[in-house]
Amino acid sequence: MMTKEPLHNLTLASFHEGLLAKRFSALEMTQAHFDRIEAHNPEINAYLSVARNEAERQAEAVDVAVARDEAVGPLAGAPLAIKDCILVKGLPATAASKILEEYVASYDAGVIGRLKDEQAVFLGKTNLDEFAMGGSTENSAFGPTKNPRDLTRVAGGSSGGSVAAVAAHLAVAALGTDTGGSIRLPSSFCGTVGMSPTYGAVSRSGVIAMASSLDQVGPITKTVEDAAVLFNAIRGHDPLDATSAATAYDERELLSPDFKKTKQLVIGLPKEYFTDGMEPEVRLEVAKSVERLKALGFSFKEISLPHTKYALSVYYIIVPAEVSSNLARFDGIRYAAPAKAVHADNLTDLYFKNRGAGFGAEAKRRIILGTFVLSSGYYDAYYEKAQRVRALIRREFEDAFKGVDVMLTPVAPMRAFKIGARADDPLSMYLADVLAIPAKLGGFPAISIPTKPAAELAPDELPVGFQLIGRKWREADILGIGRLYEK
Repeated sequence: MMTKEPLHNLTLASFHEGLLAKRFSALEMTQAHFDRIEAHNPEINAYLSVARNEAERQAEAVDVAVARDEAVGPLAGAPLAIKDCILVKGLPATAASKILEEYVASYDAGVIGRLKDEQAVFLGKTNLDEFAMGGSTENSAFGPTKNPRDLTRVAGGSSGGSVAAVAAHLAVAALGTDTGGSIRLPSSFCGTVGMSPTYGAVSRSGVIAMASSLDQVGPITKTVEDAAVLFNAIRGHDPLDATSAATAYDERELLSPDFKKTKQLVIGLPKEYFTDGMEPEVRLEVAKSVERLKALGFSFKEISLPHTKYALSVYYIIVPAEVSSNLARFDGIRYAAPAKAVHADNLTDLYFKNRGAGFGAEAKRRIILGTFVLSSGYYDAYYEKAQRVRALIRREFEDAFKGVDVMLTPVAPMRAFKIGARADDPLSMYLADVLAIPAKLGGFPAISIPTKPAAELAPDELPVGFQLIGRKWREADILGIGRLYEK
């Protein structure tokens, strides 16, 4: 079965349509992507490992089902990339850290089990900031991921590998995790669609935890339509995850929205998100997106979220505290043997040496800071106070949503920056997430959508994303607006 179609350019929707029409096979689609991975991954560094034999076996099983005219779902045979902190049984799961360099997952994450039920194909595991700590994927122990639009610039983080894989057509779609902005930020930098669902909408079982009260698995795709398909496949309650909620979604509303109703949604513009310090190009592109939505018939309303200015400070107290707790289990002995033999005088000395060699600078920084804010005498002054302000921010969003249905903001105040430009200045790096963090502190769903398609970008033009934030459990609203914008 041969085709002249550029298979690597297909979306989830167009791939499924062509597969059912038997214009190409799932195996051809998978092989086309491995050919591109072989050609382009050495310079981009999106993948840390690939699983060609297993992926081809998965694709062949789908082709057999299609040949027999059996019913297959919209993700059957679709070649996906998986962030390397999400467990896939039998594949490496390093979290881009030396301390897990030799670890191979012994079970599937909850989202992977759902995708296996859908007969998706897993191409391999993608690069990230170590344990998802960072905004550029420069904190990976295995080298940074480069932005496919400009190889001198960062892809964003922490899901930079997954996003770069989709942007460079090394996967038709991918899974990432979003703690502060780790799906949306790189999506804005690379020109993909990236969604962080409502906290609890998607299982975290089998996801190597960084900050448990914020981490959320989400889709990274080429279109908003594809994001809806992938989200619909991975959402749902998981008894193995106590934080996942048994909330009912209307599948038809997610996948086939009523655009007449969608156009009746009121969009809020939080004035605190359009402040000084934003790159002029970002401000201009987001303003153009607002005008396009107005031309589609949407009404806008200015709103205020005054506690937004405290979100970054709150985040960098709560997250290191949870990091300190979650990473305590990694001692360089459990999960994987040390990569190099370490001489130690006693067990305590062995732990210190293994953790000292296994963790990178950013992981150490956050462990130390988190241990400090949780320590006796400082818990009340820092951690408890941060949680109180987090509650204020959440209530402020809830009050604002009484007057609007959705909020529109920039994803980040800047476009992709040069590799190394902020590597030596952690505070400057943290500011990349300043506009993405507030929605996460409240657990609200948010999506990054390119202001213009990649095909419309000038050769030297960098992508910009705008962000839609919705009410809890109302992914259908932000996906519906996004689909109308794409049209």
